[in-house]
Amino acid sequence: MIKLKTIKEKEIVPGFFGKFCHGDKMTLAFWEVKKGSSIPEHNHVHEQILFVQSGKFELALEGEKITVKKNELVVIPSNKNHSGIALSDCKLIDVFTPKREEYNN
Repeated sequence: MIKLKTIKEKEIVPGFFGKFCHGDKMTLAFWEVKKGSSIPEHNHVHEQILFVQSGKFELALEGEKITVKKNELVVIPSNKNHSGIALSDCKLIDVFTPKREEYNN
């Protein structure tokens, strides 16, 4: 068992503060994101599921912008271009497979 409060937080890009839990083949990320913080367009081999626990997050997936709100989620396929900006302070949960080695604590 792991208590979330015991996981050290890391600022991965400005305004994105994450706590990460890793299995052999997947990563679970808990994010606190400050309003106005953005992540530039990128892609990765990982399949990703983004869940908005609180707030509003604008996601651009292959150029299509969508606003994801509390209790909504989006599946981001492997190798698809995506970016995002926090429209408010947000709490997000991401699931990645395979494991995000670069997020290893």
